Amino acid sequence: MSSVDSTKSADLKVRVEDVESKEQTPLDAHYDLARMIDWRMLPLLGLLYSVALIDRTNLGIARTAGMEEDLRLDIGERYSLASMIYFIPYTLLQIPGNIILRWLGARTWLTICVVGWGFAQLGMAFVTTWGYLSLCRVFLGVFESGFFPSLVFIITTWYKRYEVQKRLAIFYLSSILVGSFSSLLAYGITFLKGKADLNGWQWIFLLEGIFTVLLGILSWLFIPDFPDKATFLNDTQRKVSTLLLSHETIVYPVFQMILDRVEADRGDSIPDAMTWAKLFKHLRDPLLWAFGASILHIYVGKLLTLSLAALMFLASTVPAYAIVFFVTIILRGMGYTEALALLLTAPPGVFAAAVCFFFAWLADRTRHRALWLFVENLICITGLAIAAYSKNDPVRYFGLFLVNAGATSAIPGVLAYSANNITSHTKRSVQTATIIASGGIGGIFATTVFRQKDYPRYVNGLWATMGLQILMLFILGITTLVFRRRNRLRREGKIGPLEGQPAFYYTL
Repeated sequence: MSSVDSTKSADLKVRVEDVESKEQTPLDAHYDLARMIDWRMLPLLGLLYSVALIDRTNLGIARTAGMEEDLRLDIGERYSLASMIYFIPYTLLQIPGNIILRWLGARTWLTICVVGWGFAQLGMAFVTTWGYLSLCRVFLGVFESGFFPSLVFIITTWYKRYEVQKRLAIFYLSSILVGSFSSLLAYGITFLKGKADLNGWQWIFLLEGIFTVLLGILSWLFIPDFPDKATFLNDTQRKVSTLLLSHETIVYPVFQMILDRVEADRGDSIPDAMTWAKLFKHLRDPLLWAFGASILHIYVGKLLTLSLAALMFLASTVPAYAIVFFVTIILRGMGYTEALALLLTAPPGVFAAAVCFFFAWLADRTRHRALWLFVENLICITGLAIAAYSKNDPVRYFGLFLVNAGATSAIPGVLAYSANNITSHTKRSVQTATIIASGGIGGIFATTVFRQKDYPRYVNGLWATMGLQILMLFILGITTLVFRRRNRLRREGKIGPLEGQPAFYYTL
């Protein structure tokens, strides 16, 4: 942390202590305010992300609803390429998106993102070739790239470390639930086939695109911002702090309860200004990229670190993306009709949402992450094996339940695990972007490894996905050993403060 940031942090800590000495209020006493923040923030963010997930992954539903015949997506790998091309800008623009987020503010930036990809979705309703479809998917990836890391970044700044996973799970599972029933909605929309000379798949893109644009406009009015910029709190729920920022004295409101609780928990309630020097410093930090990079490293002219944290998120997103892009296609391959394939996509999502929240509650309750991620990976591996090798279609369908549950639970788990083990706003900004960018690579992997020539069982794709889950089990073992060792050395006084915070210890 720079000397300017240290001065700001010290100044605010003095003010916090001054207020606490006057009020003598326990840091966790404001439960009503905490619930107000939950209700003000999580449902809206969950709805926004559910729409993002639907718009990102409805290609499989549209293919089943007639797009394959109209655009000839059954030729070669056209469908996989059209699905994959989205993830290239989505991956590359993650870090710039989080930098713009702090510059423009959450409300402005997220509104731009939502409205932008809504128009991209609208454009997909009128494409006449798979090439134009791919171009619209590129624009979809451009505007969605800044969205998910921004949501994760915002949520992790409002809560303490052992409150984060439940909130991430609520926001994420709400999107899974809505996304699961999107296939039912799409099935209903397909009955508009022939109206205005549009096919059923075109109506899906048209109506969902219009809804996204309208939701983007409404988000301008209701989107929550960072704690230091929140505008939905009244004067009795605020305090005013003066910070020296860019050689100017700026007075702005900071939410008392959030400020004090986060400061006491991890010491990074103050948003430090992003600079090029900090950006490259964070990108060079092995811990940002790798849980356990001090153990796994190789020399090729200079030290290279293995991106274990990114690999964990990549491993979790591959089965999740495989399910959303290929579940209706896999069900059609089992012999189900188009209508039944669309209807049967909902139950696995509902089951996954329940399992996701259970593990999130358990992880926050026990204050452990790696153990439950290990269990979730075993569930996913079991489901993949059943889906690949069972001769009974209903049993294979049950395997999809397990795959969806394991992968869905692991995604907020990995995000919470990584967010728990860093400090500072600028590092958190870079970290969320790099981790989620690896999810984009997972999307590329999932959309290309499930090849058309492997239809309908996709055994090779299922095995590749299973291999990533096994790799993640190995990574979880490494991170546990490294974090446990560092915590022990810190308690014995053999190393200095972890992450620059005297009371900070890594979450196992």
